[in-house]
Amino acid sequence: MYISFMSRIKYFLLLSCIFACTASSARTRITPADMTLEEKIHMLTTCDLGIERLGVPTSFYSEGMHGIAYGGPSNWGAFKPLPTTTFPQAYGLGQTWDPELLERIATQISTEQRYYFQNPVYDRAGLILWGPNVDLSRDPRWGRTDESYGEDPWLISQMAMAYVRGAMGPDPDHWRSSPVLKHFFANSYEERRHVSSSDFPERLMREYYTYTFWKCITEAGARGFMPAYNDVGGIPMTVHPLIREMAIAEWGMDGVVCSDQDAMSRMVRLKGYYDDYAVSAAESIKAGITQFLSDEKEDSDAAVRQAIARGLITEEEIDDAIQRNLNVMEKLGLLGGEDPYAPIGRDGSPQPCLSPEAAALCREAVVKSAVLLKNDGLLPLQKGRLHKIAVIGPHVDTVLQDWYGGTPPYRVSLLDGIRSAVGEDVEILTEKYDFAGTGVRMAGEADLVIVEVGNNPVPCLDLAGGGAEVGWSLSQVISDGMEEVDRQSLTLADEDIVKLMLQANPNVVMVLASSGPYTIGWSKQHVPAILQVTHGAMEFGNGIADILFGQANPAGRLSQTWPASIEDLLPMWDYDITHGRTYMYSKAAPLYPFGYGLSYTKFKYSHMKVSRGQDGFVISVDVTNTGSMDGDEVVQIYAQYPGSKVERPSRQLRGFRRVSIPAGQKITVTIPVADKDLAYWDVEKHDWTVEKGRVRFLCGASSTDIRCKKTKRI
Repeated sequence: MYISFMSRIKYFLLLSCIFACTASSARTRITPADMTLEEKIHMLTTCDLGIERLGVPTSFYSEGMHGIAYGGPSNWGAFKPLPTTTFPQAYGLGQTWDPELLERIATQISTEQRYYFQNPVYDRAGLILWGPNVDLSRDPRWGRTDESYGEDPWLISQMAMAYVRGAMGPDPDHWRSSPVLKHFFANSYEERRHVSSSDFPERLMREYYTYTFWKCITEAGARGFMPAYNDVGGIPMTVHPLIREMAIAEWGMDGVVCSDQDAMSRMVRLKGYYDDYAVSAAESIKAGITQFLSDEKEDSDAAVRQAIARGLITEEEIDDAIQRNLNVMEKLGLLGGEDPYAPIGRDGSPQPCLSPEAAALCREAVVKSAVLLKNDGLLPLQKGRLHKIAVIGPHVDTVLQDWYGGTPPYRVSLLDGIRSAVGEDVEILTEKYDFAGTGVRMAGEADLVIVEVGNNPVPCLDLAGGGAEVGWSLSQVISDGMEEVDRQSLTLADEDIVKLMLQANPNVVMVLASSGPYTIGWSKQHVPAILQVTHGAMEFGNGIADILFGQANPAGRLSQTWPASIEDLLPMWDYDITHGRTYMYSKAAPLYPFGYGLSYTKFKYSHMKVSRGQDGFVISVDVTNTGSMDGDEVVQIYAQYPGSKVERPSRQLRGFRRVSIPAGQKITVTIPVADKDLAYWDVEKHDWTVEKGRVRFLCGASSTDIRCKKTKRI
């Protein structure tokens, strides 16, 4: 066949183009064999994934609990703060019961991380996220309750998997970011976390304490976690055999395992588990650690070098750790080749946190996370009927961040949000406390009082001045908590402010800005309206105002049981929840139950059906909005196991859906429940077992507000 000269030129140009595209998408495969021992030690001991000689850029980690933390109260990174979208605390995100929302939030977080990492103006941090925290809030006194999505392993796993998918992106071979799950595992006791042992039966290890990690790794594809400080069965988690036996061998976790801060050295100087640092470093690497997080790089560096010199660890064992780091680096595009996220930060676009979309997403998160605990008809507020509003509370003019919070580009306080919502036609009176009776006088003059009370999420700091007021691991108020500080009280220190406001004016809305539960029995009995929110969100005030003035209908649901009294709780060190902890095993009547939350409208449940499929059940129920306002309902499915031969929870969340229903409309909500999700851990078989027999499905609006029941057989 004759081909003209010009046709040949075009043909070869086309081939060249195809070859170039193929070459650019090919990955530059780097193995441990390509690295020097010095480069391997550097990667092990600095949490830096960069390999300068091989052209791999420096890449560290970023905290990402509810937004990238570049700065914030803890001054993460010790550099000039950079603005990032700050969302409600993780505890609040759990209260949304909305995995789709959390996936969008994680997408925003990881996009901002990419932006700052790849933008030549900033060149900041890296592409691995410390987060989400998938530990379980088994006790409301736990100081890090604010970092957890709640007390239930099913709820937390669904929310955390959504975060993982959002952070990584939709392409399994090309990740936007790589989340590192915290903290593997059974970490929910701060005061003695470095030396205590979390002990419980094997079934609870599988069904409760490791469940969220298992789900995130095997179903969502997470390839990283951070071992906890605590022991399990007397063995520090940093060197626990379960890292290899369970996570790596059984679950296929072939990615980063980063030690917690100074965990390697603390096994020597705090626990006395090892006699010297070299042994501790060697045993950590053998157990599965791929990187040491340390305040002093020299400590871990020297320990690893001594371990090699003394023959405690071989280079082949180090290579095993390095290879798992490289697995993650390859997915992130750090080793070259195609990277669909490469344009982020390099295309001249402005900072993502400054976009209208970021603000709207944050505002949506505030609205969806807020839980209406009580409403005697005072809410929603009618602006046309209000002429003067008193806004009272110690933090009404700011938005508080927690220890893992970042630096928002702006903050909309409660006071800002109320002013924006009502405009200039309504007079706003404001005071932080009842100084010289000023607060009470303002309350008496106003048509309505909005009083914001709650906790200080960083109790070791003076929030007003930003400097340290008490030492690390200490708290100014015993009902406040944070990392290394468990709460010694569940009493709301500011509740007396509410009492004074109510004495002066019967129309009081209590905005409880809290990082966890409080035993607010008095307020529940006397205050007309209570709205609970968490700290941190830059759109804090706007989201709350949307709810108070009826622009949005609240539908947040509690992700943790709120006890009526601290006396109803087990000792903190008792990790066996079957003794009476969480909604699954507690016998005490709660102040507010797990899954609870009110709305401005009412929902009717009817025509529940349970059909049998090949691998599980499909549950459907008609839900009707019988009120006059559009709203969301969170339909919850719990399972019971009557006649079971083993001890099972009194009820167990096994499905939920947050749905929007227009006023007067009915929709059919369908929720699948797989047989495997009804299984229990069989200790003798060392495997999950689906028990033949009856299963009772409970469908309702909370763990105690059950509207329909159906019993089926497996």
